[in-house]
Amino acid sequence: MKAIQYKAFGNSNVIEVVEVPQPEINNENQVLIQIKAASVNPLDIKLRSGIMQQIRPVSLPFVPGADVAGIVVATGEKVTQFKAGDQVIAVTREGGYAEYAIANESNVAIKPTNASFEEATSLVVNIGTAQSVLFNEGKLAKDQKVLIQGAAGATGATMVQMAKNVGAYVIATASGQGFALVKSLGADEVIDYKSQDVSLLVNNIDLVVDCAGGESQHKLFEVLKPGGELFSIVTPPSATLAEKHQVDARFISSNISAGSLAAGLALVNEGKLRPIVAKTFPLDEAAQAQDFVSAGGVNGKVVLVVI
Repeated sequence: MKAIQYKAFGNSNVIEVVEVPQPEINNENQVLIQIKAASVNPLDIKLRSGIMQQIRPVSLPFVPGADVAGIVVATGEKVTQFKAGDQVIAVTREGGYAEYAIANESNVAIKPTNASFEEATSLVVNIGTAQSVLFNEGKLAKDQKVLIQGAAGATGATMVQMAKNVGAYVIATASGQGFALVKSLGADEVIDYKSQDVSLLVNNIDLVVDCAGGESQHKLFEVLKPGGELFSIVTPPSATLAEKHQVDARFISSNISAGSLAAGLALVNEGKLRPIVAKTFPLDEAAQAQDFVSAGGVNGKVVLVVI
């Protein structure tokens, strides 16, 4: 089968299109999926660069791709929730940039019927991350105020919609075309982070979610109410500033198992959560797709179309 692979760490020129054996089920809880679309995530680029080897090591040669959408081809003997022909989304952890991949049953969910394969794969990491940060950790509830930094990105856009669906008051930062996008998704206030200082415009925030990182994160402490929370999905917040402002500030790792996707997928099926695909690339152009993500400023998800 065709796959995207690299044999050394580096920039996108290490990526190559190769022929490799089709994966086979070797565990009674596994599902074999014919991939129709795969997400391009910032993590894919970090893994390829080699900077994650101490935290999340990979063995070379490596086929990237953590989440996919496709059709079930075969299942292990103990798989009960899926059968051949089912249209699904799945967390593969690796191997998603290919024509076929294996996933454990616990990491597979039925694809929303009102989403294309490209739209469906764009949801996996976004929903899992939003669920983890907003609700599992943040316990966000109706009428609470949440500020989402970098809300026009793939994950931020999902967070805006999921926060609005529980009745929270959502303040979002964005710029350029992302400003109008975030407003269309239901944000109550949108701040242009390139021309406005968020710390001068809002205060008494219950929860701040940083999807952007960088030096601007330090300013976010100033908008929280005492006892508020600042959660980052990019870089760990300053413990010194957290103590100074008397807030809970942490880096949050996402749970993207099928169970963590259930609430978000229900919203998609109900038409209450819209997937945002910024651009698609054919599988052969995986290197260009990763470079497009690396360049930044992407409003929504970048997706590889596989078959």
